[in-house]
Amino acid sequence: MGKGRTQMEVGADGVALITIENPPVNALSPDVLLSLKENYEEVMRRDDVKAIVLTGARGKFSGGADISSFKEGEGDSPRNSSMSIEFLTDILEGGRKPSVAAIDGVALGGGLEIAMACHSRISTSSALLGLPELQLGIIPGLGGTQRLPRLIGLTKALEMMLTSKPVKGKEAYALGLVDAIVPPGDLIITARHWAIEISECRRPWIKSLYKTDKVGSLREAKEILKFARAQAQKQSAYLEHPRVCIDVIEEGIVSGPRAGLLKEANASWTLQFSPTSKSLVHVFFAQRATTKVPGISDLGLTPRNISKVGILGGGLMGSGIATALILSNQRVILKEVNDNFLQAGVGRVKANLQSRIKKGTMTQENFEKALSLLTGVLDYEQFGDVDMVIEAVIEKVDLKQQIFADLEKYCPPHCILATNTSTIDLNLIGESTKSQNRIVGAHFFSPAHIMPLLEIVRTHNTSPQVVVDLLAVGKKIHKTPIVVGNCTGFAVNRMFFPYTQSALLLVDRGLDVYKIDQAITKFGMPMGPFRLADLVGFGVAVATILQYLQSYPERCYRSELMKLMLDDKRTGESSRKGFYLYDDRRKATPDPEIGKYIEKSRNMAGVAADPQLMKLSPKDIVEMIFLPVVNEACRVLDEGIAVKASDLDIASIMGMGFPSFRGGLMFWADSLGAKYIHKTLERWALTYGSFFKPSSYLAERAAKGIPLGAPVNQASSRL
Repeated sequence: MGKGRTQMEVGADGVALITIENPPVNALSPDVLLSLKENYEEVMRRDDVKAIVLTGARGKFSGGADISSFKEGEGDSPRNSSMSIEFLTDILEGGRKPSVAAIDGVALGGGLEIAMACHSRISTSSALLGLPELQLGIIPGLGGTQRLPRLIGLTKALEMMLTSKPVKGKEAYALGLVDAIVPPGDLIITARHWAIEISECRRPWIKSLYKTDKVGSLREAKEILKFARAQAQKQSAYLEHPRVCIDVIEEGIVSGPRAGLLKEANASWTLQFSPTSKSLVHVFFAQRATTKVPGISDLGLTPRNISKVGILGGGLMGSGIATALILSNQRVILKEVNDNFLQAGVGRVKANLQSRIKKGTMTQENFEKALSLLTGVLDYEQFGDVDMVIEAVIEKVDLKQQIFADLEKYCPPHCILATNTSTIDLNLIGESTKSQNRIVGAHFFSPAHIMPLLEIVRTHNTSPQVVVDLLAVGKKIHKTPIVVGNCTGFAVNRMFFPYTQSALLLVDRGLDVYKIDQAITKFGMPMGPFRLADLVGFGVAVATILQYLQSYPERCYRSELMKLMLDDKRTGESSRKGFYLYDDRRKATPDPEIGKYIEKSRNMAGVAADPQLMKLSPKDIVEMIFLPVVNEACRVLDEGIAVKASDLDIASIMGMGFPSFRGGLMFWADSLGAKYIHKTLERWALTYGSFFKPSSYLAERAAKGIPLGAPVNQASSRL
C-alpha cells in the first residue's frame, strides 16, 4: 500500500476540492505527488469542473517533502524533479482552469511551492508558510526559488530561504504571498468563491512564475544577490548549498524562469546526495528520536501536570532557567539566601526579557505577563505546593546536600527534586534524603533561556514517571532533551572533557594557542578550546578539570597552564585577560604575554616542544582535539550513560556547538571510520601517553568493522 494520497470531490458549484491526505502533516511523498498529478489531469479533462481548490486534511495544508524518503535513499527522483515543470508549471499553473490554495496549519517546503503554483492563496492568520529546505542541506526543488522572489520581492525571498524562517499568515498577506486572510471556518468556502471568480475573470488570473513587478531591474537584482553571496560567505563559508540557492535564483532572473526551474531541479537533486545534506538529515531524525528512551517512553506513562516550579539560586543559571519557564507560561518561585541576591536574580530575569523587547520578539504587554509569573522569596514557605524544584546553586557538594535535605521537609511528596549540576554525582547530592526515586538531574546549558539542550540525568533509583515528566517540561519550554545516566560529567561534559585537555597537551608540546583555535573554528565550531576556556572562566575550568582527574585519573592529561594564569589573576573574559585580551566591547585579540605561562607549564610537565607537532596541519589539529572526545563518547555508550549514539550527536551540536552540517560528533567519527580512529589513537598513545589510549568499545568496533553509531544492545540495562 502506498504512503499518502489525495482525495477529490466535485461540488455543484463546479469547483473540485482536492485534499492532501498523509498524516500527520500531509507530507508530499512520491505517492501523494503522483496522486495529485492524476487528480489534476482528471479535472482538466472534466467538463463539470470550472476551477480547483487545493487544501490539506486535518487543518494542515502540507509540511512539505517526506523526509523519511531522504533517509531511506529514495529521495527526490528524476520523476519527482520533473513535477516542477511538467506538472506544477505546465498542468497546474499553465492549465485552463484556475487553482486556489486554501492554507491552514502549515505550508512548508514543497507544500508552499505547490501553493505558489496556484493562481491564488487564501490563508488563516496563524498558518506558517516557509521554505526551510536549506536546513537539510538542499534547496527548494518544486519552483520555490523562482516563484517566491516574484511574489514577495527578492530581498525578503532570499531572507526566507537562506534563514529557513517561516512567516505567519498575517505577515504573508502583508508581503503578498497570500491574497486574503480568513477564519479557519471560512477557509474552504472563501477559496471556492475565489476560484469561481477567477474562472469567470472577475478576479485576476495570476501566474506567479511570470510576475515581474516585484523583482526590479536586472542591475538592482544583481546588487541584492551580490550582497546575499557576501553574507552567505561570511556566515557559512564551508557550506555550498546557500550559494547554490543564490545561483539558481539568479539564473531565473537572467535567463528566464523556465531556465531557473531547470537549474533548480538539477541542483536540488545533486545536493540531496551531498555529505552536508546526509549529515543534516541525520540530525533531523536524531533530534526527533531523543524522546524515545527504552524502558521509559515505551511504558505508556502520561506526564503529570507541572503547574508551579521552585528554583533555588538566582545566579546566571537559575535566572536563565526561570526565564525559560516563565516564557512558557510556567509559574516560578525563585528563592535566594538574602534580599540583595534575590533582587539581583530577579533583575537578571528582567534583563533577559528586556533583551527580547529590544530585538522585537516580545511586546511590553507580554513582558509584564511573563514577569507576573515570577515570585521571589527568601524561605521555603511557598514551597508547600510546588510540583518541581530545580536547584541551581554553586557546585559545592555539602551545600547541595543540605538543600536537598531541606527540600524533602518542605516540598510535597510528589514534588520532583531536580538539580542543575553539570558534573556532580546525583547519588552524592541526594545521599541524605529518603526520596531517591524523585531525584533527577535537569542540566541546562548557559545561557539557559537560549541554549536548546536539556540533559535529563537519571540514577538507578529515579522513577520512570519523573523522567517522563521532565521530558514533557522540556517540550513545553522548547528544549531538546536527552536522557542520560549518572556519572561525573554525565554525557555532554564528560565526553567533551578531553576537548580542552587535548589542546593543553598540544600547547605544552609547542603548538601555538591561536593556531589551534583557528583550526577548530575553521572546522565549524563557534569558538576554539582556548576562547571557550576564557568564556567559561578559569576558576570553573580548573575546578572541573580536578573533578575529572579524580574520577578518570588514568586517562586525563594534567596541565598547570590555566592554574598558573589563574594564580596571576588572569581569569578569562570576565577579567579581560585570559588566553586573549578583551576590550570594552569584549572583542578578543591574541596576547603575546601568555608565552611565559606556557613555558612555565611546559617545564612543570617535564616535556619539550615537539617539532613534529608544531608542523601539524589544520586537519591534524582537528583530529588530535576531537578523536579523544570521540574515544570518551565511546566509553559513555559502552557504560550505558547514553542510550544511543544519535543522542550524543544532538548533545554535541546543541550543548557544545559541534557543527550540525557534519552530523554531530559520532556521525562525523563514522565518516572517518572506527579502524582509522583506533589506529590513529594507538599511534598517539605510544608517543604521548595513556591520554590517547583507545577504549575497548572503539577497539572492538574497529576489529569487527562495526560503525560507532550502530545500536548498543546492552546500553539500557546498565543505567
